Amino acid sequence: MSFVSLENTITIALLVKDRHTSAKWYADMLGFETLYHADEAGWSELQTNTPGVTLGFGEHTQPVPGNCVPVFGIADLDAARLKLEDAQVKFDGETDVIGGMVKTATFYDPDNNALMLAQDLTGDA
Repeated sequence: MSFVSLENTITIALLVKDRHTSAKWYADMLGFETLYHADEAGWSELQTNTPGVTLGFGEHTQPVPGNCVPVFGIADLDAARLKLEDAQVKFDGETDVIGGMVKTATFYDPDNNALMLAQDLTGDA
């Protein structure tokens, strides 16, 4: 048994230059909904497409991308990648495929935070 009992929620915090601009980018590119902007606190939160998972943006004049890489499940990675690339989203190399397991592609938000798309291949014949 664990020492603490966590709730079924998680907020992934990222540093960004402009919370409002980042919120629009995440809404346009990934379909996330802005929950609120707390301007006095320099904080914004967005609801992802996964229940209980939110993104939190802390504003910083010179954000340094960290080693946190949020991974979002997707049904058709290839189609999603084409759409994002058409929108000038930068990807890190080719799509990686581990046969019978997963297909992944790393891409970047406007503040150079790494994000990843992952397509589950365990059900493929």
